[in-house]
Amino acid sequence: MSDEKKQRIPTGPPPELKHSPFAALKGVEAAPRQAPTAAQPTPTPAQKKGPPKAVVRMERAGRNGKEVTVIEQLELSSTEREKWLKALKSALGCGGSIEDGGVLIVQGDHRERVAAWLEQRGVRQISVG
Repeated sequence: MSDEKKQRIPTGPPPELKHSPFAALKGVEAAPRQAPTAAQPTPTPAQKKGPPKAVVRMERAGRNGKEVTVIEQLELSSTEREKWLKALKSALGCGGSIEDGGVLIVQGDHRERVAAWLEQRGVRQISVG
């Protein structure tokens, strides 16, 4: 250690502030909180109509032993199919792609999770195999 003396930290009450940022609020009362009113419910994705049918299955053949979940027979436009795939990949936390014929492919065996996700999106008939 050096020969310099240590500086003492003052104890006791803190010094008074010269300017208080809350001084302008003295005498102002907060407005009372109001209970939220019952508004009409907003439509959820489950209430929207989706495609009428989807087939979900797990596939391993021709993929070097890797498991993928295949979603077929979704009657969606190409732009909607891309939006659905992006949302599905983020919901499952996995990769995926669109193959020829508009088939959605996600990496891993997610059959039950995909079926639940499709049900939330409004698909009426889901076949899991």
